[in-house]
Amino acid sequence: MWYFTWILGLLLACSLGIINVLRLEAQETWDKEHIPLDPLTQLMTKDTMLGRLKEKVENSKRNGFPFSILFISLKDFKAKNNLPVYEMDAILRRMADCFKENIRAGVDIAARMDEQEFLIVMPGSPLKKAEEIAVQVKSDILERVKAPRDIVVEVSTGIAEYSDFSEKFANTAHEVDKLIRIATENSGL
Repeated sequence: MWYFTWILGLLLACSLGIINVLRLEAQETWDKEHIPLDPLTQLMTKDTMLGRLKEKVENSKRNGFPFSILFISLKDFKAKNNLPVYEMDAILRRMADCFKENIRAGVDIAARMDEQEFLIVMPGSPLKKAEEIAVQVKSDILERVKAPRDIVVEVSTGIAEYSDFSEKFANTAHEVDKLIRIATENSGL
């Protein structure tokens, strides 16, 4: 008799797990269809990323897990090298492809923040893991993203970790601004 109870419990647990997986897949599909993307890189836009970053700060406060961000910049690459728009667009698309290959699908979030600046949010990743990803992304870009006339595509990266779960700031927006500022200031890496 207890076998039936055990089997019923197992079936219930499996069905709840399947329902949760289906719910997550539906949410991810909805997100892909309804989140505005940068038309060139197909990454999130700055406004969408700032909203998501605020959510990550709130989640981090609630659950106590740190997360890291990775700031990537070309530092006036287009102006220094006087590249035509179509060549610069090709470089930015290839960079975005490198990001997509180096981040965890469905977990990490990448966005184009400005013309030549990008931000990757890595939930649950401490600073050390973010540093490893930064090195990997940077080496992939140097290896795979080629500019015309043998121009080397140099990027700078900056990393910041959010692990301060106190109420130092008036609101989450201030914490997001501080986090991005720290990553930008660290972009000499």
